[in-house]
Amino acid sequence: MREPNSKLELGHVFVYGTLLPGDVRWHRLAPLVTDDGVADRVAGRLFDTGLDYPAAVFRNAGEATIIGRTYELDNVERALAVLDEIEGTVAGLYHRVAIDTANGHRAWAYQYGGELDLTLIRSGDWLAHRPL
Repeated sequence: MREPNSKLELGHVFVYGTLLPGDVRWHRLAPLVTDDGVADRVAGRLFDTGLDYPAAVFRNAGEATIIGRTYELDNVERALAVLDEIEGTVAGLYHRVAIDTANGHRAWAYQYGGELDLTLIRSGDWLAHRPL
């Protein structure tokens, strides 16, 4: 995972938690994307924070898989500013990183950067795991 030189170099975002359709922050992402997205996966581990949202740690191929969706962003610079605010990058809760998805997209994603006690979600699927 490397961070591209320009914020505008990547035009997609991979989401795996509360920004997914049907979850509590989808309404924040929906106006920032140009399409319905595609079901996708990335290498890494997904955790339950115990606070009704997940945390991801992205790893190299061969690790566990995180299930989510990849979307094309509309007005990338504005979308990333909004997503950075939502994900708490200013406070250091999550860090925006560039990842490669199973469907061949190079996309932004938000990796956990805090110090909470985490519980592994073995399925890698937040929507199947989340509390109802």
